[in-house]
Amino acid sequence: MSLEAPEWPMFGLADDMRPAMDAAARAGEAFALATLYAVGAGGPRPPGSQMVVTPRAASGFLSGGCIEADIAVHAAAVIEDGQPLHLVYGEGSPWPDIRLLCGARLDILLERVAPDDAALAALLAATEARRPAVWVTDGRARRLEPMADGDLGAFGVRAAPFELRRTYAPVPRLVVFGSDPIALATASLGAQTGFETTLVRPNGPTAPPPLAGVAYSRASPQAALAETVPDPWTAIAVATHDLEIDHQALAAALPSRAFYVGVVGARRRVAERLARLAAEGVDAAALDRLRAPIGLDLGGKAPWEVAVSVIAEIIAARSGQSIDAAA
Repeated sequence: MSLEAPEWPMFGLADDMRPAMDAAARAGEAFALATLYAVGAGGPRPPGSQMVVTPRAASGFLSGGCIEADIAVHAAAVIEDGQPLHLVYGEGSPWPDIRLLCGARLDILLERVAPDDAALAALLAATEARRPAVWVTDGRARRLEPMADGDLGAFGVRAAPFELRRTYAPVPRLVVFGSDPIALATASLGAQTGFETTLVRPNGPTAPPPLAGVAYSRASPQAALAETVPDPWTAIAVATHDLEIDHQALAAALPSRAFYVGVVGARRRVAERLARLAAEGVDAAALDRLRAPIGLDLGGKAPWEVAVSVIAEIIAARSGQSIDAAA
């Protein structure tokens, strides 16, 4: 098996490897799971990044295209004999002909995962239930552990004996309220960025919007969020341009566990919005979470430009970056 470099490496657009793992398991195929566990001197991907290689396909990427084909060659051997491999590229590599233009050193664990692997089944079940979990492996045996409270993205490696711990958080979700071009662009871009996205238009048309990967709800803001049950991996963007619906959405969203709540609108209306929410019992801590006006200040006002600013702000919040510093 070899992964020839395609003219357009679309397989590298995937970041979450769980769909590829699930597909392989459903097909009854063993696969090789490559996990980048150490990066020296900078690199395009952080520790914890992964690839899945099956006898027929690959998903994910670990470099700028320098090593993926070579990983697929080693993956074939790992799938065949089940013996894990530790691959080193860059400084200290046994393959000096494979050059890393970034100058990094990349350490990668390549392990075989059977379609009936118990840890894999537990991981897929946790993903379905939106439970964060930790994949623990030495390359030969795997187990899944619950994630500790407050630990939203841990990754770690123990050297001797080798053990890799990689946290899998629930798939991020995005709920967008609205129906204008900004709301449509934000929902569409959110789906393309990897969020499980729902567009909510209370009492909207029966036909869903023609947006790939975007679910649709005609429910009221309260009902839509009650059905979603926002958790710490949920972002909510309110963009209806209807003050009453905006208010209902914010009143339901701000007390929730969503990690991000933002609203489109003029800055001069923010104090008025907050005062009404406070008068109806939304506490100060919840009000402080509101991003208004929504999005990073990138200067653009066109629908796609605003959508980029909103998704960028949500990603910054999810990554723990100071949004105010980024704005």
